[in-house]
Amino acid sequence: MSSETGAGGGTPTEEPAQYDEGFGPEIGVGPHPGPWPAGDRYDPALLAAGDRRNVADRFRYWRREAIVADLDTRRHDFHVAVENWNHDFNIGSVVRTANAFLAREIHIVGRRRWNRRGAMVTDRYQHVRHHAGTAELTSWAAAEGLPVIGIDNLPGAVPLEHTELPRRCVLLFGQEGPGLTEEAHAHAAMVCSIAQFGSTRSINAGAAAAIAMHAWIQRHAHIRAAPAT
Repeated sequence: MSSETGAGGGTPTEEPAQYDEGFGPEIGVGPHPGPWPAGDRYDPALLAAGDRRNVADRFRYWRREAIVADLDTRRHDFHVAVENWNHDFNIGSVVRTANAFLAREIHIVGRRRWNRRGAMVTDRYQHVRHHAGTAELTSWAAAEGLPVIGIDNLPGAVPLEHTELPRRCVLLFGQEGPGLTEEAHAHAAMVCSIAQFGSTRSINAGAAAAIAMHAWIQRHAHIRAAPAT
C-alpha cells in the first residue's frame, strides 16, 4: 500500500479523482484549526492542508496506515472474490461495498489489473490478493478452511434468502453479463441465487454483490444502534 504523503512528508500525495471534474460534492474538512491532536495516527500534512479523502469522519486526519491498522482489529470473517476477465467496471463498486461491510480480504481472480474507478480509493484500506484463476483461489481457500460460495442465478442454485451463509467463507462473484464462469461454478461449494420478480434476466453485478454481503452482515455482524460516522 502506498504512502499518503510525499517523500518529504510535507504535502499529501494526490489521490485518484473520486468524481469527474465538476461533478460530485466537496467532501472532507479543511486544515485543522488547532491545537493539533497528539498521536502517531495523525498525519501532519493532512492536519496542515486538510483531509478530502473518502473516509468516515472519525478517521479524519489519520494516516492511511493507521486507518488500516484500526480496521484490521475488527474485520469480518467473510472474504470477497470477483472474477476479472474483461476489465469489468463493476469490480470497483464491489470493492467499495466490501470496504463498507469490512470484508477481511478482497480477491481478484484472473487479470491482475482491474477497473478501480468505482472503488473511490477504498481499495487502499483493504487487503487485496490476486489469483491467476479460480482453481488457484479455491486451492487457497481450502488451505484456509474457507468454503467458496458462488453468487449467481444459475440452474441448481439455492435461494440466498433461505440460506445460512457460513461465518467464515469466500463470496465469489462473476462479471456483468456472463456471471460466474463454468470453472467457478464447478469449484464453488455452493451457488446461491437472488430472488427476482420483474422482467429483467439479471440485476447489476455490483448490486448482487451488495445484496449477498449484506445477507452475511444481517446474520453475523454486530449492528450498532446508530451508524458510526
